[in-house]
Amino acid sequence: MPNVLLLHGGAGSDNTYTDALNRYASNTASMKSKNPLDFVVESVRLMEDDPSFNAGTGSVKRIDGSIQMDAAVMVKNSIGSVSAIERVRNPVMVAREVMLQTPHVMLTGDGAVKFARAMGFQDYDPTTERTENIWKKMVDFFNGKEVELPERYSEYYRYAKIFGFPQHKDTVGAVARIGGKFAAAVSTGGSSPMMRGRVGDSPLPGAGLYAGENGAVVATGIGEEIIRKMMCYDIYREIGTRPLGEILKEKVESFGKVLVGVIAVSEDEYASYSNSSMATGISTWP
Repeated sequence: MPNVLLLHGGAGSDNTYTDALNRYASNTASMKSKNPLDFVVESVRLMEDDPSFNAGTGSVKRIDGSIQMDAAVMVKNSIGSVSAIERVRNPVMVAREVMLQTPHVMLTGDGAVKFARAMGFQDYDPTTERTENIWKKMVDFFNGKEVELPERYSEYYRYAKIFGFPQHKDTVGAVARIGGKFAAAVSTGGSSPMMRGRVGDSPLPGAGLYAGENGAVVATGIGEEIIRKMMCYDIYREIGTRPLGEILKEKVESFGKVLVGVIAVSEDEYASYSNSSMATGISTWP
């Protein structure tokens, strides 16, 4: 079967992202490597460096004004993950180093930052003018000022003033089938608004991503609900039992109105499905 690299720009992302995602997929496909991990990491790195996405540069701020990011990579029998990592440019690259250079699966918080520095990743502030403005509007909203905000802020406030039900958007992810082997990678700045220390589905194997000998799956959407259903492993264990697109559609629609999307590759298929808009990019080659 041909090699395939499939990217997503997050559940809720619109088609304005499509050209960029196709370009990133195409650029990555020109790599000489035969390792699927290299392809998913490089494509996610490109998305992390694009301030349009809520991952790496451009990650959203938490309620306290800090930026904490999550990322993970996975291949058959091997996982690397970071959560609540701060002041690095490319969390997905740190996650790869966790997998390749340590006996651990996940590093979090200041431990993840110290590891990143030891691996040569320099101090970096991912704040952008866009995310600073989003945070200022959120603060004004919580202080009772009338400001124009996305609908998700109103829902959040209705649920519980400050510590409510978070929603997120613009998580980035990639799955690849290269030479018959599979890999998955995901990165996110989290949701806005959210508490410091909150961890969503992205860095959790089985929830935000899963890869094995039969394929690779990456999720995006409301992290808490994705975790509760262990969405990616739930999909992975059914790969090969029926058409891949049918599996994705059924699993996503089981969430009802909860924002969810997914991309996946198997031995002979690839597919994506979301219950909202979700920009994707793809490249295939012999």
